[in-house]
Amino acid sequence: MARPVDERALERLLSLVQSGDVTVDAALSGLRDLPYERLDDDLKLDLHRELRTGQVEAVFGPGKTPGEVRDASSALASRATGAVFVTRATNDQFDAVRAAIPGARYHRRSGLVVVKPAAGAASLGTVAVVCAGTSDLAVGEEAEATAEAMGITVEPIHDVGVAGVHRLLDQREVIERADCAIVVAGMEGALPSVVAGLTSIPIVAVPTSVGYGASFQGLAALLAMLASCAPGIAVVNIDNGFGAAQVVHRILRAQG
Repeated sequence: MARPVDERALERLLSLVQSGDVTVDAALSGLRDLPYERLDDDLKLDLHRELRTGQVEAVFGPGKTPGEVRDASSALASRATGAVFVTRATNDQFDAVRAAIPGARYHRRSGLVVVKPAAGAASLGTVAVVCAGTSDLAVGEEAEATAEAMGITVEPIHDVGVAGVHRLLDQREVIERADCAIVVAGMEGALPSVVAGLTSIPIVAVPTSVGYGASFQGLAALLAMLASCAPGIAVVNIDNGFGAAQVVHRILRAQG
């Protein structure tokens, strides 16, 4: 039987025990690996994370063999109700995952693999993903694809950096209709401050490593976002579109 991981799966299992459709021994067998599953000496999956946090453990691709990524993804996908991801995956890693899970989808620009989306829930809400420039789209795509797979409706707003701020102003109504915004920018990282000054919704800012030398691979954008004079901005790590979408998911789940 499938092992329960999240609250809904656990509730279904307990209901089946109560009705007599599942024996206590069978339920115990299903729960035995709930804390974590040891696939080998180097790979231990945190199957309990979805129950604790509402989000499934993600597989970080760098440093792992294609077989390790495949095995971890398959084990998580077979148990989780929520979305399962591989981040920063290579082509070889994706090919290994797809051989085991044909429905997996690869977003090549960002390296994100959506192993499987969240199971049939209604949209939690809407997030506007605002990207300063086309060069920032790898990070923006990671945020968009992550949010969509987790049951969030995405409004993409691309190439609206502050060097041509009129492009952003044309999108004010779209941003204001959203429940949250993820704002992605490199260079000097000014865009989140501008967006936060135009709207009342929560802003999750993502600095990118895009820029010339004095941008210091995203450090200048990161510090600018942390030092913003506009309130209501949370900042994630450089190039972390995946983490930004996870923050929005928690905000929207808490609102629901």
